[in-house]
Amino acid sequence: MAFEVNRSDDQWRELLEPFEFQVLRQAATERPGTGELLHEERAGIYSCRGCGNELFTSGTKFDSGCGWPSFYESVRPEAVLLREDATLGMIRTEVLCAKCGSHLGHVFPDGYGTPTGDRYCMNSVALKFKPEN
Repeated sequence: MAFEVNRSDDQWRELLEPFEFQVLRQAATERPGTGELLHEERAGIYSCRGCGNELFTSGTKFDSGCGWPSFYESVRPEAVLLREDATLGMIRTEVLCAKCGSHLGHVFPDGYGTPTGDRYCMNSVALKFKPEN
């Protein structure tokens, strides 16, 4: 699939720290409870660390107790790309940045009590946070 931002692995490695590359480009996962944005409570926008595409607003972030930053919807439907992920012996829905194809995390239909019922479970290392003002 062609993305608006298209870089070679070597170009991504120059742009990203080693663990950022593993998560964003190789679909690794950070350990639960370790992400720097897990407990971020300020108002602002969460963007893709790889390309800057705006992905989520702080108003949709919620504490799901899963150990990763969770959101109940993306900033706009076309900001993310969803695809089936059959790794690890289960079927999940992977969330990718629609602009550069970077792996962000997974979405699950267990965001109970949220307006959408969804839980976008994101890796902190895949995101940049820009506070309002």
